[in-house]
Amino acid sequence: TGFQSSDPRVTRLVSLAAQKFIADVAHDAMQQNKVRNQRRKQGKVVLNSQDLAASLRQYGINATKPEDLAGGSETPKP
Repeated sequence: TGFQSSDPRVTRLVSLAAQKFIADVAHDAMQQNKVRNQRRKQGKVVLNSQDLAASLRQYGINATKPEDLAGGSETPKP
């Protein structure tokens, strides 16, 4: 799992694309946070998983927990 290449240029290119993706997602999450905080009139900036999940949804990524792991009362048995 992961990425391997013997050409360092390819590795740098993939690294740059990953960094750009992370930066875009973080920027979008900050924008989500600003909109939410303007409605609540909070000055403190705190990103949470809801902001991140909303940002990732714009990229087609579902970052929510499955229903069976979302805080059910039963503890799963190993």
